Order: sequence, then structure tokens, then C-alpha cells
Amino acid sequence: MAWCAARSRLLPLATAPQLLRRLLLSSAAAPRYAHPHHHHSNSRRRRRPLAPTVYAAAAAAAAEAPLPMPPRIGRATRHPGGAASVARVYADANSQRPKEYWDYESLDIEWGEQDGYEVLRKLGRGKYSEVFEGFRPGGDERCVIKILKPVKKKKIKREIKILQNLYGGPNIVKLLDVVRDDESKTPSLIFEYVNNTDFKVLYPTLLDYDIRYYIYELLKALDYCHSRGIMHRDVKPHNIMIDHEKRQLCLIDWGLAEFYHPKMEYNARVASRSYKGPELLVDLLDYDYSLDLWSLGCMFAAMIFRVDPFFNGQDNYDQLVKITEVLGTEDFYNYLEKYGLELDPQLERLVGRHNRKSWSMFVNSGNRHLASPEAIDFVDRLLRYDHQERPTAKEAMAHPYFNPVRST
Repeated sequence: MAWCAARSRLLPLATAPQLLRRLLLSSAAAPRYAHPHHHHSNSRRRRRPLAPTVYAAAAAAAAEAPLPMPPRIGRATRHPGGAASVARVYADANSQRPKEYWDYESLDIEWGEQDGYEVLRKLGRGKYSEVFEGFRPGGDERCVIKILKPVKKKKIKREIKILQNLYGGPNIVKLLDVVRDDESKTPSLIFEYVNNTDFKVLYPTLLDYDIRYYIYELLKALDYCHSRGIMHRDVKPHNIMIDHEKRQLCLIDWGLAEFYHPKMEYNARVASRSYKGPELLVDLLDYDYSLDLWSLGCMFAAMIFRVDPFFNGQDNYDQLVKITEVLGTEDFYNYLEKYGLELDPQLERLVGRHNRKSWSMFVNSGNRHLASPEAIDFVDRLLRYDHQERPTAKEAMAHPYFNPVRST
């Protein structure tokens, strides 16, 4: 979710539910992520109290028409005798902590007061939430208000518990408050404000050193959350806020994050399609922190090769095809064999057979200054089928690609 800047000054405004409702409903036709430069002005923008109408509109947005179903292909079969899949690091991060650290279902949420929070404008929407720029009570401190759409209570508890556990971690968004509407009981999460520049605007302008610097900063956040026993499971540019003026990065949207427990099977319906690891696409459900390194690899490849997104499948099956067209099928079938996985025959036919492409095929005159030998080596290590062959976040930070960053 892009949290963009609005530098204009603002005046208080009495509650205007009809106006706010029109603002919310009309925004569905607007671009999902706001562009910060569209909101610079010397006039003061109107504030609106966080009213029940906001919740009503957010809930209504949950009833969007379903997307067309992809062709029916059966799930992969996992045969006994395949290799065990356990995280190479931090596997016992949660077992070493008291149960109340990771048992989010027993969390007793202490709801704060909603009164006094004011909505300025809508920043974007996602599958599970509507996001607004606003103000905290009694002052001019900006914040981000994430109004959650109707979801299971345990999902809300999980996100709050994870954000509480990670509070103060390097480059991790701070949860400031949790509030609830008295009438609808719709919860909102209140976050620190980040003066972000939309990645589609920022990334094409980044220099070689900038990319090294920001990827290194992202790895700090990932190593921290992994060391605390937490997988993010939705790493992508949309969830990475960058205040380029301050050179600050912030990893946001922990709604799909989960506590890691060895040998536990997790939902494969996480991460956005272009950043889904092969383990999700072949139903290897006992995945771990290394999923986040694949997603980072997809993002990094898009940055250095100037192809966004780097793997661009039309659905999850086509996403797997797009990956195998680059990485080849020989290593792919070795990976399946190692973990005892057998694809549905229809998906196997769809994947077909492909030779591995050389990374040099993606280098051209427009990206040569970014696709250095160290960058190519780094992306090659991240984008491995076998999740256990990918570097951990801490190992990735030690890669020679980051020598210029570590030396400053």
C-alpha cells in the first residue's frame, strides 16, 4: 500500500458523511496507489473525523465481483520419502520464547479510543483493508489509518500480535494504536506516517548505489523479523515505503505475516502472484523464511534489469511457466524430486521443457550500469527453486554486492 505525502496545510471540518462516502466510493475508479506529487498545494486540505461512514464504505468494498477462475488443475502430490523442509536458521525462534509470544489467538486486544482521529484522504485499498492518511487526536501529527474489511478475528489478532512483537525493529513500520468503531465494531490499525514516493516513479530514477543501499536496508528488516520467528509472506515494492529525501525504508503490511514453526504446513495463498516462490506454486506447504528471499529476488531482478514485474504470469500456473522459461526445467524437476512432489499431469504439460536462460540475456544498454557482475551473482543466488539453497537474509547482507554500502 503506498502511503504518499500531502504537504498542504489543513483546516478542521465538521463531519460530512455523504461527502466522505462519495470520496470512498469514487476512489474505486482511481489508481490504486496515490502519486505523492499530485497533492502538493498551498491551500489547506479538509480533515474529516473518522466516522462510521468510512467503515461502511470499507466494508462495502469487500463485496467486489470475484475474478474469473483459472482452469482447474489438481494440487501437487507430496510423496513420503521426500526431503524434510526445515528453515536453515531461526527454526526454533518461537519455541525458545514463551507461548504468549506466538499464540496470537489468545491475544486480548486493548482497543484505544477512535474519537479524535481525523481522515484526510484515501491512499489506497487492498484485499483486506482500506487505507487513509489522517491525523492523530489533538495535534498535527500525521498517521496512516488502516481500516480492516470483515475478516476472521484470528487474522486481526495475528497481525496485531506480529506488529507488537516487531515494534522498534529496524525498518519495520510502527503500530501506534488499535481502535474500533463502537457501532460496527470494525477495527482500524493506526501506523506511523511515511513520506513515500510511488515505486513506479522512484525506481527508474535510482542509481546503482541507491539500489544496493535500499535492498540492504530491506534485508535488515527481513533478518530482524526472521530472527523473531516471523515470515512476512508479502514482500513486494508496494509494501516497501521509501522516503528518498531522508533515505529511509520501511517494510509495511504485515497482514499475511505468520509465525514460523518447523514442519508446520501453511497456506499457499500468500504473496502476490509476481512474487510467489516456486514452493507456493507447487504446493510445498512446509515452507519457511526463505520465501521472503525469493520475493526479494523477484523485486531485485526487476530493479536491475528494468523489467517490472520480472516474472509476469497471467495466473498462478502461468507464473510457474514464466519462472521455468527463465530458470529452466532441469533444476525444477530435480527440486520436485528432492521434496517428493508430483505435479498434476495437466500442469506438467503446461510447464513443458525449457533450457535455462543466461542472465546476460537480460542485460542491455538501458540497464548495463545496474546489472554488474556482483548484481548478477546476487540475483542468481536468490532466485533458486530449492528454497534451502537461497541465502538467508543475514547471508545475503554479507554478499560482495553490498561492499560499497558496508564501507560507508
